[in-house]
Amino acid sequence: MAIREYKTIKEVVGPLVLIENTKDVTYDELVYIKLKTGETRIGKVLEVSKDASLIQLFEPSQGLKIDDAKAIFLGRGLELGVSPEMLGRVFDGIGELTDDKDPLIPEKYININGEPINPYARDYPNEFIQTGVSAIDGLNTLVRGQKLPIFSGAGLPHSRLAAQIARQARVLGDHEKFAVVFAAIGITFEEANYFVEDFRKSGALDRTVMFVNLANDPAIERISTPRMAITAAEYLAFELGMHVLVILTDITNYAEALREISAAKKEVPGRRGYPGYMYTDLASLYERTGRIKDNRGSVTQIPILTMPEDDITHPIPDLTGYITEGQIILSRMLNLRAITPPIDILPSLSRLKDKGIGSGKTRVDHADTMNQLFANYARGKDAKELSTILGESALSELDKIYARFADRFENEYLNQGFQQNRSIEETLDLGWELLRMFPPSELRRISEANIKKFY
Repeated sequence: MAIREYKTIKEVVGPLVLIENTKDVTYDELVYIKLKTGETRIGKVLEVSKDASLIQLFEPSQGLKIDDAKAIFLGRGLELGVSPEMLGRVFDGIGELTDDKDPLIPEKYININGEPINPYARDYPNEFIQTGVSAIDGLNTLVRGQKLPIFSGAGLPHSRLAAQIARQARVLGDHEKFAVVFAAIGITFEEANYFVEDFRKSGALDRTVMFVNLANDPAIERISTPRMAITAAEYLAFELGMHVLVILTDITNYAEALREISAAKKEVPGRRGYPGYMYTDLASLYERTGRIKDNRGSVTQIPILTMPEDDITHPIPDLTGYITEGQIILSRMLNLRAITPPIDILPSLSRLKDKGIGSGKTRVDHADTMNQLFANYARGKDAKELSTILGESALSELDKIYARFADRFENEYLNQGFQQNRSIEETLDLGWELLRMFPPSELRRISEANIKKFY
């Protein structure tokens, strides 16, 4: 589509610009607002009517004069310039480099809105990704091509867990190429600095593409940040054959920006003021994850969101749970007891974990030990609650063992800190060490062959 220029700017309200007498304008089209001084502001089409267009700027509108400014419609949406040299670079929310290295020469430009993967072309996720975190690897395993969100709460250390996963994650196999795409959405400068410095010190930045959108950046930029990240991941995965882990934090900030823009457009609000199309919008992000038949690469997603008031029925975690394949839930109680990362494994779930474990993927005893640890921990928690109400004398000797197991499980298995990186073998061996507290007769979920081999 050809570039069109208009000098018919009618009104400017905050970041919104109304332009009259426009023709053939498309939704999400990129627009430059050029001032008399030569300065250019970037925006995109938010709404289109028969003879007018509403633009939202990515930058403040201060100093923009209606009389001498002109709008240039570029005939295309927002694009990201991609190249294999992206690895190790830091971008802002609209794909501009923010590090002090040499400029990037893109191989091509890709529209960030992308397309969902054709369901017929999808390959089933079935290969293990090691995060180095026992509560995830051992009990809620992440599989290549999966979308597995982390549900957190305000003040919980989800940022440190995100950095740990980005730093430690890898795929097993010497010949496999692995990369991380990290998108920080609506975070403070201190948080952004923490992520960049952490990745730089550990060397993880060399295999990472970072997109950082700060809290004081415009809301419209917050909408483009995760799409920039996923576009970069799709390029690395499906054109360069890499296994890519996408970490998006914090999806709650993204949803708040969506609500803000919806209110600016005067749309009818849905539940709790969020737009009625939020489910579709979130799905347009999450469903760009997966594997494609006959393609070596894969895109795996870990979206992180803070649940307002720790409410798992809030629209953001609620809708996310419908679209994704499980959830990892952080516990405020475990955090108060200094257990890090504070992952509450009982309500957490990875729906694809059975596909990524077992012989040839992790180890033959993985499924058995996982089920047994879940069962024994749940019974141990019940025994502890009973002793709190009736006293320890009300417990049988076996129940006392289960209660001690629950304490050891939390303090030794779950509590590994944010710096320790455990291999899957170390995680499984630690599970066996804890299960040896019980006689073999209590390990009913483990096959006799595995008991003989590992007990």
